[in-house]
Amino acid sequence: MPVAPGRPERSDYEYERRGTANLSVMVEPLAGWRHIVVTERRTKQDYARCLQWLVDVAYPQAKSIRLVQDNLNIHQPSALYETFPPAEARRILRKLEIHHTPMHGSWLTMAEIEISILERGCLSRPVLDVPTLCRKVEALQAERNAARRTICWQFSSARARVKLQAPYPEVPT
Repeated sequence: MPVAPGRPERSDYEYERRGTANLSVMVEPLAGWRHIVVTERRTKQDYARCLQWLVDVAYPQAKSIRLVQDNLNIHQPSALYETFPPAEARRILRKLEIHHTPMHGSWLTMAEIEISILERGCLSRPVLDVPTLCRKVEALQAERNAARRTICWQFSSARARVKLQAPYPEVPT
């Protein structure tokens, strides 16, 4: 039942799935900037286009872009070569300094913090269609970017060494 004055929106307990969508989240945590791309599927081509956008639109003057990402199966340089001609793939790749979070450590990424905010802000209830999803995501993204919402990362190398002893071994001095 739709929302009305004095009455909150109500829905049946049975969930009817109307499809899925993919959200690719890019975050520059100290600048308070994020960019979210909504696609119908999660493909290497979608990922490659995000990287191209990052290099050509978001940071065209940058000599190098430090990219920290999880170990998702599409997060590979080969995605660029499968999507673009070799010269274009090489050009994009030369501007990227890619670092991966530890395996099974996606909770370490600042993008996960942004995704959590996104879930609470506009994905906590079912979304009817992709255009509606895009509007909700764009509104939240614009609001957070305008306010320059930064992410205060408090997970230090010392704490990482305690939690993740194998990927973060003690380095002798």
